[in-house]
Amino acid sequence: MPRIINNKADIAEGVKALRAACEHMAGVYDVTGPPPLRRRAEGFEGLARIITGQQLSVASASAIWGRVERAVRPMDPETYLRKHSTTLRKCGLSASKISTIKTIAAAIASDALDLNALALADEGAIKEQLTALKGIGPWTADIYIMFCMGRADGWAPGDLALRYAVKDATGADELPSFVEMEEIAESWQPWRSVAARMLWAYYAACRAKNSGAPA
Repeated sequence: MPRIINNKADIAEGVKALRAACEHMAGVYDVTGPPPLRRRAEGFEGLARIITGQQLSVASASAIWGRVERAVRPMDPETYLRKHSTTLRKCGLSASKISTIKTIAAAIASDALDLNALALADEGAIKEQLTALKGIGPWTADIYIMFCMGRADGWAPGDLALRYAVKDATGADELPSFVEMEEIAESWQPWRSVAARMLWAYYAACRAKNSGAPA
């Protein structure tokens, strides 16, 4: 059975293990303290929310998602497919995001994608099934695995903010490559998802410090 992060106690267990195993993660914790839980709904709703928030600030993504939730009730594939694109555009969704979410909705509605069946699958198999759908890339799959499925050992080696955080935390001269991100995170198993949460918090703290804004 894969280890699932359900609550703050799970986060605390992961943090304790990471601080003991890695001096870099211990240093990250000294800056950030306990990272947030960041759990999201699973299934169609979770994927739709991830797609909605891509390449947007947290505030913008939350505002658009709020409008989408009000327009699509209940938030399920069948209801979404019945909504006209004009309605969804008025919520703030771009044409490409509307199309991607419709692709996901159609796959679930036709049983081509069974998200419930992925519960016991390994991360590689989950990513393979998700990225087979047009519009879903590795980053989207990684975020779904970590925050919607709650996998404790999920990891997003292609995430730019994580790459910057790893660079700063390890004192590297250059941004680590995708392969290097995978190699660096090997020592953080089986808690890579907690490491990611810590590093995202570290990235935010470093940006706030450099900008002079309160952390």
